[in-house]
Amino acid sequence: MVFAGKRPNNLGISNGKLASCPNSPNCVSSQSPDASHQIAPLTFTSTPEEAITNLKQIIESLPRTKIITESKDYLYAEFKSALLGFVDDVEFYLDRNANVIQVRSASRLGQSDLGVNRQRIETIRAKFN
Repeated sequence: MVFAGKRPNNLGISNGKLASCPNSPNCVSSQSPDASHQIAPLTFTSTPEEAITNLKQIIESLPRTKIITESKDYLYAEFKSALLGFVDDVEFYLDRNANVIQVRSASRLGQSDLGVNRQRIETIRAKFN
C-alpha cells in the first residue's frame, strides 16, 4: 500500500453534514454547494433501517473495500484501487429528515481521480435502487 496515505481526521458527521470536499477535483459530495463536486444523494423507499442494511451489503460486495466505521445512521468505508493501492474514503450518512442517504467519496492523495469517485457512487446507486 505505497499510495494509501493517511486516514483523514475530518471524517464523520458534524451538524448533520459530511466533511466538505477539498478544492481538488477528486471528491464528490451530495452536500457540496458547487457543481463540480455535487452528486445526488441516494434515495430509498424502504425503511431507513432496510436502506442502511442494503447499502452495507452492496459495499461489502464490491472488491477491495473495508467498512471502517458503522452506526445506525452512518457508514464509512475505504476503497482501494487495484493497480497502485490508492485509497478513497467513502462516507454515507442516513438523513432521516430528508429520507435520503448523503454521500461523500474522496481520494486521499493526488489531484485528479479520472472520475473514479463519481463513478463509484453511481455504481452503488445503480445497485441500490
